[in-house]
Amino acid sequence: MMKTLVAALCLAFAVSPLAMAAQGSTSKSGKQLTPQQQRMAECSHQSKGMKGDEHKKFMSECLKGHTTTAHKKSTQQEKMKSCNAEAKSKKLSGTARKQFMSGCLKG
Repeated sequence: MMKTLVAALCLAFAVSPLAMAAQGSTSKSGKQLTPQQQRMAECSHQSKGMKGDEHKKFMSECLKGHTTTAHKKSTQQEKMKSCNAEAKSKKLSGTARKQFMSGCLKG
């Protein structure tokens, strides 16, 4: 299991220059990227800002094709946007807004 994870991470880092240079699904040399290379590029891009064990776990799950919640920031940001818009439409402020936002963000 650990060897597979290390191999996947090494492969992901080897492909990340391709991911940066890729436009669409072609590499710098104009060759089509394989589906695995495309997945690695996408996972690498999504893992931006992650470090250490968090990055390793995310890359492992992402490369396996599992839907992950490792990128909680975007989910939390989406919740914030949605809750803020709803609070604004209800014209809430002060304590009422705090209570609404707390409940909304908790789900």
